[in-house]
Amino acid sequence: MAMVSIKDVAALAGVSPGTVSNVLNRPGKVAPATRERVEAAISELGFVRHGSASTLRAGHSRTIGLSVIDIGNPFFTEVAAGVEDVASELGYAVILGNSAGSTDKEDRNLRVLAEHRVRGVLITPSGEDPARLDRLREHGISVVLVDHPAHRPDQCAVAVDDVAGGRAAVAHLLGKGARSLAYVTGPLTIRQCVERREGAKMAMTGAGLDPAALRVVEAATMTAKAGEKAAGELVAAGLPEAIFCANDLLALGVLRALLRSGVRVPEDVVLMGYDDIDFAAASTVSLTSMRQPTYQLGRIATELLLDECDNPDTHAHQHIMFQPELIARESTQ
Repeated sequence: MAMVSIKDVAALAGVSPGTVSNVLNRPGKVAPATRERVEAAISELGFVRHGSASTLRAGHSRTIGLSVIDIGNPFFTEVAAGVEDVASELGYAVILGNSAGSTDKEDRNLRVLAEHRVRGVLITPSGEDPARLDRLREHGISVVLVDHPAHRPDQCAVAVDDVAGGRAAVAHLLGKGARSLAYVTGPLTIRQCVERREGAKMAMTGAGLDPAALRVVEAATMTAKAGEKAAGELVAAGLPEAIFCANDLLALGVLRALLRSGVRVPEDVVLMGYDDIDFAAASTVSLTSMRQPTYQLGRIATELLLDECDNPDTHAHQHIMFQPELIARESTQ
């Protein structure tokens, strides 16, 4: 069968080929009634655009890239949902890359995105080297940071205040009467882990406690399995009165290991996590956690990115910082 062309779609819809092109590439510029007529013609004829050809003509594609640290973490899954929803609404597709916390893997993913001539990239960077992202911008690819603050005025970023979150978490544990605390964290090369620890120490100082007394157990990964191992170390060394985990996956692993060891939560030790993923409320002992606006992070970051892509002359760079919310449940009651 011969391939259906834009001219075929235009003839059936009673519009010009240019209008069909606008529906495909700039749908916001076409009147809703006309857009619906063109979309109906596309559906009836089974038209499929030649993506590589349109990319070569325009110099870029209708795609954006999303690079995250750990797509297995429900936090990033929810961020990705927000990204995809906005991209879909505006006629873009999303290419997902998972760095697994490796700057080498992240660099490879970014090279692939550049080769695909994506319009822009949303990224939770694995490292702090700005030169890696500057190379994308030199090729005309816009970059917005997600769950990471920007340290320059010409860069959009959407993040959550992790220092404030760590401080609020430990203040809550101290308010339950705990005076000996442990912090179970992922690698301290990850900015969020470091800043949550900083906030925890600030809360201890504010309560008249020595922040150096905070016991830090650093796990190689931020997973439930790593949390179980960390709990074993804490049980062997003598449990503190409270445990704060850098994310909910670690906390759920700690909880599982404690219950298996006969330790009661919250009677023997109070426990809380961070992110408030769905599993937090559904665990055997529902988990107190710091909630982050994960879906909104993805949506707003994508809106900023596509505004920068489509309106470079009027776009204003923004640094948006959300505050996390304490969600108290059984594990600290």
